[in-house]
Amino acid sequence: MSQPSGAASPGAPGATYDVVLVDDHLMFRAGVRASLDASIRVVGEAEDVEGAVAAVRTLQPPVVLLDVHLPGGNGGGGAEVITACQDLLGTTRFLALSVSDASEDVVAVIRAGARGYVTKAITGPDLSDAVRRVAGGDAVFSPRLAGFVLDAFGTAAGDVATGDDELDRLSAREREVMRLIARGYSYREVASELFISIKTVETHVSAVLRKLQLSSRHELTRWAAARRLL
Repeated sequence: MSQPSGAASPGAPGATYDVVLVDDHLMFRAGVRASLDASIRVVGEAEDVEGAVAAVRTLQPPVVLLDVHLPGGNGGGGAEVITACQDLLGTTRFLALSVSDASEDVVAVIRAGARGYVTKAITGPDLSDAVRRVAGGDAVFSPRLAGFVLDAFGTAAGDVATGDDELDRLSAREREVMRLIARGYSYREVASELFISIKTVETHVSAVLRKLQLSSRHELTRWAAARRLL
């Protein structure tokens, strides 16, 4: 099974990540390959549901970049691929990459087991960063898609925000950073949105995780979604 190489753990300097790229448009796949940085290695490609399942099962990469609309199979697209590979989800993580930002598409793949969802408007550097983060266990979403995550997590519409005492531990700036990070913004996007440095964002995120006793962005997204803070 392929594993990140060149480092002891995901995210360490020099680590590389094998990826299977699934999309039914050859030119788009070529563009993605050209856009990814040197730490991401595309080791396999597929253009339909059957080919994707075969490639994932054969290569078992740390991350699969997966379009949600694919020909073949029973018409379930990317969600069908994830469902067919449920037994691999402990070691292979799926990141949806789609032109669609429709709620039904987001919810379908997240419920199937995807670790994130980004749109094709994403830049090469941000997509490379998203692959690394998903490989490391984080959940990654394009900005403004986090509202759909509430549905994916099954949060009831009538739920009332709880845990105000936990929220009170955060400063006003930490709350701003927390909400943006939980919505799927990258550190770079948060820095641009709040007119602060990326280093300052990193400091705030560390403080937020420490104060809330959370260990990852994925847990932070779930924490914020459960309290309807997104």
